[in-house]
Amino acid sequence: MALYAIGDVQGCDERLGALLAAVKFSADRDRLWLVGDLVNRGPDSLKVLRRVRALGDAATVVLGNHDLHLLAVNVGKARMRDGDTLSQVLEAPDRDELLDWLTTRPLMHEEAGLNICMVHAGFPPQWDLQTARSCAREFERALKRNPAKLFETLYGDEPDRWQPDLQGADRLRFIANCLTRLRYVDAEGRLMLRAKGSPKKAQGKSLVPWFEAPDARWFGSRIFFGHWSTLGYFSDDHVTALDTGCVWGDCLTALRIDDPQAQPVQVSCRS
Repeated sequence: MALYAIGDVQGCDERLGALLAAVKFSADRDRLWLVGDLVNRGPDSLKVLRRVRALGDAATVVLGNHDLHLLAVNVGKARMRDGDTLSQVLEAPDRDELLDWLTTRPLMHEEAGLNICMVHAGFPPQWDLQTARSCAREFERALKRNPAKLFETLYGDEPDRWQPDLQGADRLRFIANCLTRLRYVDAEGRLMLRAKGSPKKAQGKSLVPWFEAPDARWFGSRIFFGHWSTLGYFSDDHVTALDTGCVWGDCLTALRIDDPQAQPVQVSCRS
């Protein structure tokens, strides 16, 4: 049995199929982690949802910002944007089954025996793993309980710094922004959600990738994440980034994460 993690698919179903074939994935034998953003911008979001849902317990998915956007559009709390490719999903005869399934996906998943966890974007430096876990569960309950109410006040960049006494919509918005949108923080640990470029390019002296923030408290498990195509594949002692820009014509990446010696497997997405 092998456990693979795959980066942001974003509707590129044919490339996902090619990557699963390249690693000889078998749902009867292996397990699969997907780091979020199953849908949008690519041509086949509907096929991706159907494929992954059909894998049953063999596949574990965390929600990304594009997945949340699809759910918000579905309940009438967000509009389709230029570049969205969600119409096939919203018009599908099995839309309700697929989106009900998507609504019940977590924002954070952990594998205690391997000391690893998965999230779409990242953690603010003020969170330890217990806080991250608790906040993820809090958001998931709100999403399952009343998606329309949640999405009414979900969008925005404030508050930009964690305070344990945050409440209501501000608290849920901050949680979602960390787990599905975060890339950079500033020297004071504030979320810099508008910064999106590669760390190789100047982002301003005060900005650092969330996983390099000084005095961060979340250390303890290896974190697998996506969301950051301009970062590309990256791995150090604490984190592994898997979004390698498939939808932008780069590649889709899989990594066997139960084998510390494994090297990433990639399929080109240039077509």
